[in-house]
Amino acid sequence: MVMGIKLIGFRGLAMFSCMPTTLSSGVALTHLAGGNSALALAMTVISNMLGILIVLREFFKGLGDFADQNRKLFLKLSALFLSLVPWIQVSRSRSLLLRVKPAIFLVAIGMGALLHIILLAFNALAIKSLSAVSGGDKSIFSKRENASALVLVASQKTLPVMVAVVEQLGGAFGESGLLVLPCVAAHLNQIIMDSFLVNFWLPKDLSSSNAKIN
Repeated sequence: MVMGIKLIGFRGLAMFSCMPTTLSSGVALTHLAGGNSALALAMTVISNMLGILIVLREFFKGLGDFADQNRKLFLKLSALFLSLVPWIQVSRSRSLLLRVKPAIFLVAIGMGALLHIILLAFNALAIKSLSAVSGGDKSIFSKRENASALVLVASQKTLPVMVAVVEQLGGAFGESGLLVLPCVAAHLNQIIMDSFLVNFWLPKDLSSSNAKIN
């Protein structure tokens, strides 16, 4: 039983690693790091949607105006509803979750953190390689703002999309709550780790900017 719970948790992390980028935190952290926010946003949109073919703007102009006037309210509601989605999935498997030993959950948290570190390292090396083969210091990948945007956004995985995928699978890989729980921890891990990474980058950026001015 314990081994089955472990396998389900690791399957959840494996599915989490296949998800597109986060919907908001990657862009926000890129902006805080002084990176290319436009590139981060473009990556987020492209990775989550292949394209919006038709927008019936004129038919819903009044609704669009209302949304523009209440943008802050809708953003708060969106964040609230998104946070409820994983909680609903986890609650469905409450009886099984109570059987999960804390040690297993800690291992899942550690695996999630390790996954994010691997993604950060892989993307950093990939950007270095792309920069080397596309012009060196003159490459667009050598620009700090582009590199930071690529590293941050490409290394983060979105939780709501993962929850939607689990829902569609209908328990094919195990209980949905057990699949989602380690991914919730991994999602929080990646935001916390990247926040520290951004704070580590900022002093270097400020010192380099001051050196250029002087």
